[in-house]
Parts: sequence; structure tokens; C-alpha cells
Amino acid sequence: MASEPRIPIARPWLGVEEEQAAASVIRSGWLISGAHTQAFELSFAQYCKARHAVALNTCTHGLHLALRAVGVGPGDVVLTVSHSFIATANAVRLAGAEPVFVDVDPDTANLSPAALRRILATQFDKDGDGALVYRDVKSLALGESPLANISGRIGRLAAILLVHQVGLPAEIDSILDAADGAGVPVVEDAACALGSMYRSAATQDWLPIGANRRTVACFSFHPRKVITTGEGGMVTTDNSAIAKRINICRQHGMDQSPHERHVTRDLARNLVREEYLATSNNYRMTDMQAAMGEAQMTRLDAIVERRRTIATIYKEALAGSNNLRLPFEPSYARSNFQSFIIGFRDSAAARRTAAALDEKGIDVRPGIMNAHEARPYQAIWKTGDLPVSEMLSATTLTIPLFPTMTETEIGRVVAALQKIG
Repeated sequence: MASEPRIPIARPWLGVEEEQAAASVIRSGWLISGAHTQAFELSFAQYCKARHAVALNTCTHGLHLALRAVGVGPGDVVLTVSHSFIATANAVRLAGAEPVFVDVDPDTANLSPAALRRILATQFDKDGDGALVYRDVKSLALGESPLANISGRIGRLAAILLVHQVGLPAEIDSILDAADGAGVPVVEDAACALGSMYRSAATQDWLPIGANRRTVACFSFHPRKVITTGEGGMVTTDNSAIAKRINICRQHGMDQSPHERHVTRDLARNLVREEYLATSNNYRMTDMQAAMGEAQMTRLDAIVERRRTIATIYKEALAGSNNLRLPFEPSYARSNFQSFIIGFRDSAAARRTAAALDEKGIDVRPGIMNAHEARPYQAIWKTGDLPVSEMLSATTLTIPLFPTMTETEIGRVVAALQKIG
């Protein structure tokens, strides 16, 4: 008897609509950012209830440009989590700054507001200008840190970068309160969080991630994310100046988009060379990707609903196991369940389960990594510095969850975990 096909950790929901959308762009002859990019940005902003959306080639570049746009620069520090894909920390270094890592909440795996307040109170001092400066900044200026190459003033706190880990909203309101006390802006790493919702403490309204009036949010369209354009990212904000800055910096610092220069302007009457307003790079999304994104946006509600349905099946079927920690969803959050992460009492149990699932043809991945345990940050951070992050990374696994999972595939995963646990 032939063995059953392997169940992948993820599979994007793509169909003929995405195929036709990309083909139409190819046939048009206009491939770089253009009309489809503008349409994708508009639909995305409307979905997120944001005034502006700017499409980019990756979420990492979105984080970089967002940090720069809110004022992060060479020599600064940014408070964020280590317990995230390394792009979160790397984006801070791309901006010329250095991350100061905050531990996470053990139930949500998101930035702990209590730990954030504690670090602000105990590890920062005010300088003569009233800015907060990291007390032990020399400990950060090591290895690959940009601070190691700056001879002037270093260590000013410039921003807080929160992460909505695997789509579960962080405690935005509490983090904003801490940021207000510190006098710094907040950027959201919402790479996984499209379609997730949080309840505003002020109004009790449910809002989509990306709608917050006081932050800049950055999303990813990698194939493992909720919608995909192959690669790609989007930044949302209500701040027109920030949106304009990111828009300029995504295209070599140019004051006009390619579409404006070549399509919407009457070149015969207005042959004016574009201006370059900043030193920057090429972070543009292609129109082929954007056309795919438009098609994906029409599926988004169904994708999120299916993900939440599968997560509910998993949680109900596995609730009786004493050996598993299942995802926790606080009352203020509605997760899109971009990933489903289960926890164990120790790393040995996690490894045994991974091996058993693999034998049954079920793909599995480790839980969330810690940037401070990766080589670029090991010169600064040591084992034991972030105990909750380290525990979660060592004792968790990611199991398959994607919107096109069949009932048979879901049943195989559940049966395998019930037998193991």
C-alpha cells in the first residue's frame, strides 16, 4: 500500500485568479510598480482601516524604512523582543541602531508590558535633553553592532518595536502607555498578523491590526504568511509624513514613482527630470506581485475564518492532554493563527514529538527562534538573559495549519498528537 502523502507545515491558497492576475500584468508589458500596486495599496489600507498603505519588496525593508521614518538613526537603541524571526532585530541594525531585547510573556509569547516597564525604569537614564539613554550602552557596542563603529553619542532610546507573534496581537495599549511615558514612537512588526483583531481599551471596539492611529505597522507576504505575493511587504500608517517618507525611500529617494514618470505625465509637454530627495535603495514591489495581492485580498476573510476553524478543532481535540501547552488567546485578541505552536514540559519531549510526527509523514518545525541566540548577537547577549524567551524556543513546535488543509489531513495530525500525548 502506498504511504500517505506528507502534510506540509504550510501551503498557500492560490488558484486560477492569481494565475490570471499575474498573466495579465505580463501581457500588459508594465511589470514594475504601477496601477496594480496602487490598487493593492488602496484595498489593503481599506481593509486595515488605515489612511495610507505603501507596498514594498519585503516586510524586513518595511521595518527598516518604518524605523527610519519615525526617527531611529545611527547610535540609537530600540526596545524589542529577541523571540521573533531574526528580521525583527536585523531591521534595527539596518537602521544603524541596536536592539535592546525585552523578555516575552509566557502565555502569549509577545512582548511583556511588565518586563518593558521594568527595563525602562531600571536600565535607562535621562540625559540633559530629557531623552532616555541605555545605562550600560558599552555592553551593546560589540561584535556586529553598528554602535561599535560610532565614536559619538550612542544609546538614545528611539523607538519600541513590538511583534504580533504568529498573528496573536500583542498588548498594544499597554505598550503604547509605556512608550508615551518614555516619549518614543511604536512600530508594529505585524509580519504574521494580517486579519488579526484587537480590542481597543479606550473604545472597546474590535480593530484590525494596522488600524492603530499612533503606530506604523509592517506586514509580510512570504508564502507562509496569511496571504502571499511570493515575497513582499506592506506598511500602514495614518501619518501622511511617514507614508510620504517611506514612499520616497522605497524608490531610490525619488520624488516620483515609475508610473508617474512614464504613464500619467504628458512627456511631450512636461519633460522634467525627477528629483532625488534622500539616499536610499530600491524596495519596490512589482506589479505582478501586486496583482496577485489583489486576488489574495478577495480570499482574506475566508482564509482567516478557515485558519481559526482549524485552530479550534486542534484545541478541542487536544485539550485533554496533560503533556501539551496549547495556544492562548487573551480576551483582547483574535488571532489569525498564522501558525499553530504547541509547547512541552522540556526540550526532550519536543524533540521526541517532532521525530514521531516526522515518521508519520507530518512536517514539523521548531517554535519561534531567539535572535539573541543567533551568532550575530551572541557577542552581546548570553544564555539566561531572557529566560522566558529561551524556554519557549526550546520547548515548542510548529505543526501544520493552512487554509487548504483537508479534513483527512487535520485528522491525521490530531490522531498522531493524541497517540503521542
